[in-house]
Amino acid sequence: MEKKTNNPAITKSYAKKMETISPFELKNKLIDMADESIKKIAHTMLNAGRGNPNWIATEPREAFFLLGQFGLCECRHAFSLEEGIAGIPQKAGIAARFEAFLKEYEKAPGANLLKEGYNYMLMEHAADPDTLIHEWAESVIGDQYPVPDRILHFTELIVQDYLAQEMCDRRPPKGTFDLFATEGGTAAMCYLFDSLQENFLLNQGDAIALMVPVFTPYIEIPELRRYQFDVTEISADQMTPEGLHTWQYKDEDIDKLKDPRIKALFITNPSNPPSYALGKETTERIINIVKNDNPNLMIITDDVYGTFITHFRSLMAELPHNTLCVYSFSKYFGATGWRTAVIALHEDNIYDKMIARLSEEQKSILNKRYSSLSLQPEKMKFIDRMVADSRQIALNHTAGLSLPQQIQMSLFALFSLLDKEDSYKAKMQEIIHRRLHALWDNTGFTLVEDPLRAGYYSEIDMLVWAKKFYGDDFVAYLQKTYNPLDVVFRLANETSLVLLNGGGFAGPKWSVRVSLANLNEADYVKIGQSIKCVLEEYAKAWKASIH
Repeated sequence: MEKKTNNPAITKSYAKKMETISPFELKNKLIDMADESIKKIAHTMLNAGRGNPNWIATEPREAFFLLGQFGLCECRHAFSLEEGIAGIPQKAGIAARFEAFLKEYEKAPGANLLKEGYNYMLMEHAADPDTLIHEWAESVIGDQYPVPDRILHFTELIVQDYLAQEMCDRRPPKGTFDLFATEGGTAAMCYLFDSLQENFLLNQGDAIALMVPVFTPYIEIPELRRYQFDVTEISADQMTPEGLHTWQYKDEDIDKLKDPRIKALFITNPSNPPSYALGKETTERIINIVKNDNPNLMIITDDVYGTFITHFRSLMAELPHNTLCVYSFSKYFGATGWRTAVIALHEDNIYDKMIARLSEEQKSILNKRYSSLSLQPEKMKFIDRMVADSRQIALNHTAGLSLPQQIQMSLFALFSLLDKEDSYKAKMQEIIHRRLHALWDNTGFTLVEDPLRAGYYSEIDMLVWAKKFYGDDFVAYLQKTYNPLDVVFRLANETSLVLLNGGGFAGPKWSVRVSLANLNEADYVKIGQSIKCVLEEYAKAWKASIH
């Protein structure tokens, strides 16, 4: 590896090669460089590259482990052998035993959430007590296959309520969203791309739109040989009169969606890395385009960061018939290792209707594909086809997210539903915003307050501030003398800081992406100071070159 990466000539040759790889793979190279820097100087490596949070939600986990104790009690209630073998939970009378268990352990961490969650299901959904607690006990133990395979009955009811609260701002559209529980948002993305193609909703070479900057897999997957979609990028390049990014979209770019050749729109909302929600005007423009110009536009929205914005409202709430929503519990609850997410699709949707309108030849192919699952495969919902496709059809009978994962997901959702004051959300948002200000206050750059900013990440466009502080000639010098990746190389090599390049997310090439989730507030002070220092070093070299 070329070591003196702050040498402009070396940087441009090495960095040019690195521009072709994913920023998440580039991160590993930067970590290596930061490690070398640590060996030379007494630095601590600060990795603000990945969005893995350094917090966890404690109460839902306490409830999970306490429920696990109850599940084991129920297994031993069935039968128990000295060799460490027990039976499986029995349904008869299990709710009464659960209530007695909670009374015995009423002071235990997590007991209150289990009690309140139990009462919530009885009051809000008229759940049969024995059926509910039997599902919980079997699931926390994990002694059965997932049935239904798409999502457990009570898990679906709980998560439907959670999405109505958090993704629809407590104003869900009429009707019901069917849910498919998946192994994190990444699995959901894979299943979506596969099933859209298998069911002729997206075919090789079809035109799709991608709102950028965006999480890199949404850029990389459409380019795979299997898909080779014709991608139209819609860039969040709107600027204020002062020359600052708003990370919103111009009307003329949104209007590209009027073209009926564009079959699907992929969006991360709030965005990654800018971390801004769609503006009201843009949302309304998309709604009008769907209603008047492109009624069959399929919208796939990834809303994992929605809970970091007060009164967030997803496109699933505004355009329920067109929108497939992916929601992951990973970031909000500090649970990336749990791999818990759902795909939500309204019961009345354009996906099922478009499948019904396929050619007879295509219908015949699909009927044969799903014929082992149903005597009337043509009536299978698209969301159920996704479940089957996720297990190569033949293994549909063993499909589904593991039951303990579904229980933890249910407890995450119940925890939020029962938090009537939104105390957890307020604290999460406060933590993120304090870190954001620690970063920006130390760059010397100006951070404009914006209610649409989630702040889970921050994307800093170095050329914007180069121009603000030193003018157009300095910007031209930077672009001529250095590669855009030079910034992240310098930070890794000289200060042991690992940031990702914004250009890898189809953002401004000279931008850097900072995760505000995985380091402490004081660390962002150092990162801000280091970014400021890099810009000042560039300016010093520029001034020397013109004298």
